[in-house]
Amino acid sequence: MNMDWAYFEKLYPAPLSALKYMRMSGRLAHAFLICSENAEYRNEFPKLLSMLAACPTPNQDFSPCGKCPVCRQIAAGTYPDSFALMPVSAMRKIQIGESADEPDTMRWFESMFYLSGSTKDGWKLGVVHDAECLTEQAQNAFLKTLEEPPPRSLFILTTANPSELLPTTRSRCQIIRLTDNHIKCVFPGRERLPGILAKLAFESGGSLVAAESCAQELLSITGSLSEFAKNTVAEKWKSRLEAAQYLEKAGTELLEKRIKGEESCEYRRLRSELLSSIYSFFGQIVLLWEGTPPETLPDPELLKDVHFPETPDLDRAYRRLSDAENLLRSMRTNANDELAIRSFCLKAAFE
Repeated sequence: MNMDWAYFEKLYPAPLSALKYMRMSGRLAHAFLICSENAEYRNEFPKLLSMLAACPTPNQDFSPCGKCPVCRQIAAGTYPDSFALMPVSAMRKIQIGESADEPDTMRWFESMFYLSGSTKDGWKLGVVHDAECLTEQAQNAFLKTLEEPPPRSLFILTTANPSELLPTTRSRCQIIRLTDNHIKCVFPGRERLPGILAKLAFESGGSLVAAESCAQELLSITGSLSEFAKNTVAEKWKSRLEAAQYLEKAGTELLEKRIKGEESCEYRRLRSELLSSIYSFFGQIVLLWEGTPPETLPDPELLKDVHFPETPDLDRAYRRLSDAENLLRSMRTNANDELAIRSFCLKAAFE
């Protein structure tokens, strides 16, 4: 899917029209907070916002042309004065850092904007992915830069959970909400998940064989996430690695370290989406059986091909929802995946 400016403008005409007017009048904000539950939106829209600011040959309506060298570099991730900050530690936290020499920390990120630029247009672009992962210290350290940014600098923060950011951070950003009341999760095996959970919820009563079968299928999905994360990150960094092939050894090692860190974070994100989808499946059954119209459910695709029992059992649905909540809690505290999933399936089959 080509998520260009026209794609987002069709979905969100009001905010994108306002952004074009800001560019036309020379009043484009220097800091934006992109709020969306859609991970693809959080990844793609910052590129378009960066193009809006830096494109030297915008269209007649002041939207970015998408064709000039600057736009192409931003789209490919090779724009030389573009910097990204994201959680790369196992705890998924962005730390303040001891000094500007410590990569992937707030102090390092800020220092990049006070160095001489290497582009003719002079723009420096910074994206903080998953900004809710910034520690309180890191956010407080960032406030001064958000208040008084270096000339021709643009900061873009992305988040699915804006409430987890400090109010002082939110207040210094122009907020853009790309919401659609739907949850879009992309991970290997997602198309199989509804069938597995429906079997567990409606067909496995008292059967150890059925419980074990469901557990094996869920574990196969969990086991595929690591390789999927590795391939996703490799594709994302491909053009940047090619552009960096002439770097010195230290520069190459730094890139490799960042890639490894991003692989770990991507795996944890995919794992979180899997867990959220399991919880959402049972949560939507509860909503549906309590009378919520199907078209207003946040993720109706999860229930698309599910065959429900003729007589709804709301009490059982609530028990399964509670089991799913316990599964989330245990796996988010780094419990053994196999043990947690097998326990979840056994409870669902026998209680």
